Amino acid sequence: MRKLNTPPVCPLCKKEVNENLGAHLKRTHGEDEFKKAVLKAKESGISDPEIGALFNITFRQLQEIITEAYGIPVSVLKKPKRIKYWEPKNFKEETTTVWSFPQRGDWATHNGRFRGNWSPYIPRNVILKYSKPGEVVLDYFVGGGTTAVEAKLLGRRCVAKDINPWAIGLTRENLNFKMEKTTEGYLVYEPEVSVGDARDLSDVMQRYKTVDLICAHPPYAGIIDYSSKVEGDLSKLSIDEFLKEMRKVASESYKVLKPGGKCAILIGDTRKAKHEIPIGFKTINAFLDAGFNLKELVIKRQHKCKTTGFWYKKSIQYNFLLLAHEYLPIFEKPKQPAFPFDAKEVLSSNIDIGCTVVKLPMEEVDKLESTTVWIFPEKQLEKRLNKNVVDRYSNEGRYLALALAPHTKDEIPVSEENTKIDLLFIKSPFLNNVPSVAEIKQYLIKINEVVQRKAADIKKGGFLVIQTRDVRTNGFVEPLGKRIVDILKFDNLWLKEIVIVTQEEVPENKQVKNEDLEIVHQYLLVYEVTK
Repeated sequence: MRKLNTPPVCPLCKKEVNENLGAHLKRTHGEDEFKKAVLKAKESGISDPEIGALFNITFRQLQEIITEAYGIPVSVLKKPKRIKYWEPKNFKEETTTVWSFPQRGDWATHNGRFRGNWSPYIPRNVILKYSKPGEVVLDYFVGGGTTAVEAKLLGRRCVAKDINPWAIGLTRENLNFKMEKTTEGYLVYEPEVSVGDARDLSDVMQRYKTVDLICAHPPYAGIIDYSSKVEGDLSKLSIDEFLKEMRKVASESYKVLKPGGKCAILIGDTRKAKHEIPIGFKTINAFLDAGFNLKELVIKRQHKCKTTGFWYKKSIQYNFLLLAHEYLPIFEKPKQPAFPFDAKEVLSSNIDIGCTVVKLPMEEVDKLESTTVWIFPEKQLEKRLNKNVVDRYSNEGRYLALALAPHTKDEIPVSEENTKIDLLFIKSPFLNNVPSVAEIKQYLIKINEVVQRKAADIKKGGFLVIQTRDVRTNGFVEPLGKRIVDILKFDNLWLKEIVIVTQEEVPENKQVKNEDLEIVHQYLLVYEVTK
């Protein structure tokens, strides 16, 4: 490692250079030698920030060099260490809708070499909950083989496919271990690994007719380049193109999955111009439109998000939150055709939902939340949530808080002429009482109506915040956060944040009826008023 404040030494000239090493290498030895030097530094174990400073390149440029050389965005250019243990220690299956794994997981051959892969805790939970030993698990975005390794460890058959041949090579490398039986005594099946496209699963259908479970983590559009020159790589597409192709994936998934089978897809959002783009919700729509029902909507909390120092100051200064969550929708192929949910349909039943002004109880906080996951003690959750919303989105304290409740008469105040508010905060407390399908539809209609009536009262640059939550009806999840984003189509509203709110110390191993996950998260949908 180079000492601080000393000139770098050119690995080819063997002399100190008085300029940036990257610029020297490109000017004196050419682009190819520059890239070789960057890779050699990476292989030697030098950290990414040090490489960036030494060669004057960004993290994204470093990843492009690695992906071009290795064919896949690996983060550690070293062989994985020897297997020390075969399963995670003190493992317990998840029982709620918020999954959080501070440690990524390094049992068997699992490692963090492949940047962008998921924690093995995710496929382990999904496989154990939604499949039986000997059943077929399909992962058509297998990447470094995390799902395939878990399927092998748990005695499931696995079909592992990926469009990137270098990913398939890495998967085979990670599957190169022998077990006579699983730790539970089940038979071990070697996964079937091959290059393939998730948009065409005809070969899988020809081989198996149907599979029992799909468990996959697609590359996200425009976030991390998944390959260098692989045709059909979804990560290189625009968001609209990515969603168009994911509709093809959803259609093929529906065809190959058995009736009653589950399909779990991990997907996250991205950000543009300090506003959140809800790729997760749009991807869920692709699978619902293909005919699936939504069995669960899990929030995967991300760790190691920087929330202090530089990033905290930037979060406050520019009023944006660091993305700290992903979505794990778990779809079910219905045994009978599914009926689409029309949020604008008015049922014949007469359900009155009124909107009234409420006073917000608040509790002082040391600092505002700066990521998209807010976690508070159960007893202080509403007070701290309110304080964060009001302080972050109404700088001058001019706000109006409304609550929706059934069988309540509207008491929405008429705004004074030429008076604008900084924040309109709409809360949905009646969702805590398991509403009926009819109430849910009327609720969505009412949300749209209230926003239409009151958005004009918010000043330009002000905010609309809607607090809502998912609910379960007839054994399936109604994703109300997603539903509201779907129906709020106003020219002057721009989605800024999707915040996940949950409580600390959720009781462990709480059994929920029919083995459904306990819904423990809420949403704050934050819109900026643009005109």
